[in-house]
Amino acid sequence: MSHFDTPDKKVHQGRNIKRFREMLGIKQEALAIALGEDWSQKRVSLMEQRETIETNLLTQVAEIFKIPVEAIENLDEEQAVNIISNTFGDGSIGYQGYQKNENCTFHPIDKLVQLHEEKIALYERMLKEKDEMMARLEKLIENK
Repeated sequence: MSHFDTPDKKVHQGRNIKRFREMLGIKQEALAIALGEDWSQKRVSLMEQRETIETNLLTQVAEIFKIPVEAIENLDEEQAVNIISNTFGDGSIGYQGYQKNENCTFHPIDKLVQLHEEKIALYERMLKEKDEMMARLEKLIENK
């Protein structure tokens, strides 16, 4: 048995419905209304406590959630948590080649000061050029 194989565990379908409902931000009352007149918040709560749910009810809930029935039937949260905890933040799949640089080699304030000084120098050059252009135009006007 490899580390990817899962033992034959019975999936708790009611708990899976609850997980999907919470992920989608749907309240038990809203699900009860969507399921029909004979449903109440209490009945939805009781359904979420049952380990197995009838196929037709699973299909109806899956349609309301807009997810495949198999997602409710096969979600194993323990395995999902194991996969997430084993793959993020440790340099494994998805983070290969990524290296976090916590030590900045420059100071942002110094960069801002440098940009400000460059902006002032540019502005001064533009003013000087404008003054030169004005002087040339004045000479042209005087010569005519």
